[in-house]
Amino acid sequence: MACGLVLAQLRARMALPDHASAPTLGLLYITDHYAPHAAAILDLLATELPEVSDWVGTVGVGVCASQAEYIDEPALSVMLCDLPTPQFRVFSGVAPLGDGRGFDAHAVLVHADAQTPEVAELIAELSGRTTGGQLFGGLVASRAETVQFALSGHGNLPGQGHAGGVFSGGLSGVAFGPGVPMISRLTQGCRPVAPVHEVTEADGNLLLALDGQPALDVMLHDLGLTLDEPRQALEVVRHTLVGLGPVGRPAGPSTGHFDADVRVRHIIGVDPRRRGVAIAERPVVGQRASFCRRDAQAARADLIRVCAEIREALEPREMPVALAAALATPADGLGAAPARRIRGAIYVSCAGRGGPHFGAPGAELDLVRHALGEVPLVGFFAGGEIARRHVHAYSGVLTVFTDGPLEN
Repeated sequence: MACGLVLAQLRARMALPDHASAPTLGLLYITDHYAPHAAAILDLLATELPEVSDWVGTVGVGVCASQAEYIDEPALSVMLCDLPTPQFRVFSGVAPLGDGRGFDAHAVLVHADAQTPEVAELIAELSGRTTGGQLFGGLVASRAETVQFALSGHGNLPGQGHAGGVFSGGLSGVAFGPGVPMISRLTQGCRPVAPVHEVTEADGNLLLALDGQPALDVMLHDLGLTLDEPRQALEVVRHTLVGLGPVGRPAGPSTGHFDADVRVRHIIGVDPRRRGVAIAERPVVGQRASFCRRDAQAARADLIRVCAEIREALEPREMPVALAAALATPADGLGAAPARRIRGAIYVSCAGRGGPHFGAPGAELDLVRHALGEVPLVGFFAGGEIARRHVHAYSGVLTVFTDGPLEN
């Protein structure tokens, strides 16, 4: 029934004059309620939409569909893309990107199983194999089966036999060529609350020294805490995280937000004897570290910032006065539409975010809608978010496909 409803909506859109009648790529996301039926869902959609040669997607604890989110309930979300087949390539374990077919991967939508050995290293390696270094996507999030969709119209490697397009484990997704214009931004929803420090001593997961001083003492000073009141200090530390930047680079710019090269990690304990701070990461000497906090206000502000950056990238630097006046007029209560049309969007958010983290059901997607307008959007709520070459947590990755090339 769910597939039937989706197909009816898709066919109604495909019949409109300004929509593609023969799309080539399908993006499919399902909640884990439907994970046991993943193969049947893909088979039905592929049979009913034979013009769609390639399919990609995965399972999450929730999915995004246009301006709505469906969390912890049976749901599926589909978006069909009208892209030239030479400009994208679906990949999986039986159809890898590096199979000698000479495809120029500029950006990659990637879905990954967190249980895959060295998954973070594999994602970083995949980023290095793209000409643009731009990865976006997320880790599978499921309380049932962990499944990924990857059905390639280019076929599979010889000797692999028939592959139904549903996989478990590893990496899969779709790579885009340079002829598919897009822009992607990461929102980590954090607010730095202290100066940036340099990691000068570390041992495993333990931060031992920052700027040559005991890490625990630095943290207490930055947060205005004292161990004389341990319960109060513990409560503050529980809501504090650490942003780790690359060696030799600041963890947070003066604008008060983190970029995609900064990984925000939880504080998991303290070591009073060694005056250290344990974090959910293995820091290295030379990294930059900054203590930060994540709350609803910071998450809203950072998501609005991301949308504003996308809008700014889409607006031309110069335009006629008449066009500028027309764009400045809100439509349907929303902000002005970007001058360069957004064709569609993919949003991957953390399973720990969603409506409750933003104050109300659907509030997260409402912010995106008010900033970008009524654009086609799909996505899922993941167990970890992928941006550039890193796996992040409690973040959101917003990617938009546009008309025409982008300046950045």
